[in-house]
Amino acid sequence: MPYQKPIIYSTFDPNSCVCHFRSRFVEVCCPQHPEAHLIEDYRAGDQICSECGLVVGDRVIDVGSEWRTFSNEKANNDPSRVGGPENPLLNGSDLSTIIGPGAGGASFDGFGNSKYQNRRSMSSSDRALINAFREISNMADKINLPKTIVDRANLLFKQVHDGKNLKGRSNDAIASASLYIACRQEGVPRTFKEICAVSKISKKEIGRCFKLILKALETQVDLITTGDFMSRFCSNLGLPTFAQKAATHIARKAVDLDIVPGRSPISVAAAAIYMASQASDDKRTQKDIGDIAGVADVTIRQSYKLMYPHAKELFPDDFKFSTPIELLPPL
Repeated sequence: MPYQKPIIYSTFDPNSCVCHFRSRFVEVCCPQHPEAHLIEDYRAGDQICSECGLVVGDRVIDVGSEWRTFSNEKANNDPSRVGGPENPLLNGSDLSTIIGPGAGGASFDGFGNSKYQNRRSMSSSDRALINAFREISNMADKINLPKTIVDRANLLFKQVHDGKNLKGRSNDAIASASLYIACRQEGVPRTFKEICAVSKISKKEIGRCFKLILKALETQVDLITTGDFMSRFCSNLGLPTFAQKAATHIARKAVDLDIVPGRSPISVAAAAIYMASQASDDKRTQKDIGDIAGVADVTIRQSYKLMYPHAKELFPDDFKFSTPIELLPPL
């Protein structure tokens, strides 16, 4: 629907210079030039008509910063007199008080110790949340995860922390499991080994916290499939697009035909990539694929052994073979 300008149903008031519209909002404009643009004088706080110079609004609040920063100022000189943005995940809404360092003699006692401390400026609960949020952000930066996943992981940790459902578990383990769940829920899953590589916690402990969080929050995650990892693995291996499409088709066909029962989607994806690469010019070894996928060579061979007898049924019809199926390595 196109935008229609509201119809003025009252005359201009020259004293207030305000026009009233039917759409229940008030707009400041010049009584003589309603369509003229207004120029804002931030220093005086005035709004001036660009046609006749009439001041149609005064004492306008400046929402910009209250200082100017110059390159020759000291790096530790912070002109801000306000705190950071409000964080709804913190119990105190992040409205804490920080006492600046004192410079005069009245700031120290007779023993030279500072009279005013920041010990009680933040509760222990908020301190634990901030440390956990910082850990989640650091882990996400290492594996290039977007901010949406970080926000969801922070929310999951907040819910677990407030519910006190995982007493006795370290906050780092809960933070790692929260990040893993957030990746699954946002549709960009990561393996336990990938999370463990950027965390200080073991894979087993992350797995335990993962199950406990799902049970405590009564939430669930979608099952992972071979397609969730295929594009990322092929991209890291430097395989062309047609090889990636072939590997995706092989893995999906193998699952549909129930050729690889009981095998994890990661191992099936790795075996499908190995089979597609061996049939093309861009061949990759099992060790190269295992390093990227985070699985052992033996695991890839076991899945490939199940898929090899059905290779003719697994490849797409339009695939151009550089190596015939008969000459593919049996193991």
